[in-house]
Amino acid sequence: MVYVRASEREEQIVAAAVSVLSEVGVPATTLRAVAARAEVPLGTLQYVFPSKDKLLRAVITRLIDDIAEALRAQGVLDRGVEYALRQGVTGFWERLVDDHAGLQIMQYELMTYSLRSETDGSLARLQYERYTTAVTEFCEQAARAAGERCAVGFETIGRLALAQIDGLILQYAANPDPIRARRDLDQAIEMLVLFADPQPVARGRRPGPPVTG
Repeated sequence: MVYVRASEREEQIVAAAVSVLSEVGVPATTLRAVAARAEVPLGTLQYVFPSKDKLLRAVITRLIDDIAEALRAQGVLDRGVEYALRQGVTGFWERLVDDHAGLQIMQYELMTYSLRSETDGSLARLQYERYTTAVTEFCEQAARAAGERCAVGFETIGRLALAQIDGLILQYAANPDPIRARRDLDQAIEMLVLFADPQPVARGRRPGPPVTG
């Protein structure tokens, strides 16, 4: 039997879980189905992920990594917040939303699954905290790299960006009109940039933290 490192086995199982979840949805996904897709014994999967909850948390971590990678794929952090938002969000949409309706629907199902099945909704909270953090850190890094400062806190920008994109994704999933979706996405980015109002930091002054929120 070929030896497979634990990290590789975990990645293999999580990738299979994302595939199954995107196809059949969160409620219908079983550990047995994921094991079959990953081509591993059920016992191996249960050793790596003893419960469905632990597997779903690993899936969320994987999705966050994919989002962060999609945002940074254009290498835009040194050209300021406005450019970073325009290119990063557009790149994310092209890479993870266009022709990936199942993947996006699955993420909303993860949230509703948590809110319906967990008393504290911890999975949903983890999911949206990490989504927001990914966008927040992306904007903050772009501002620091370009020596800019925004009119509002980066956390506020992150939450509002997520709210805009979430709404547009839901509309796209319900009525997949790519031309309309991209036009609306451009307008949403425009509104976000105007609200953030990134400006160069005065010469000799280090770009410290903006107003919190």
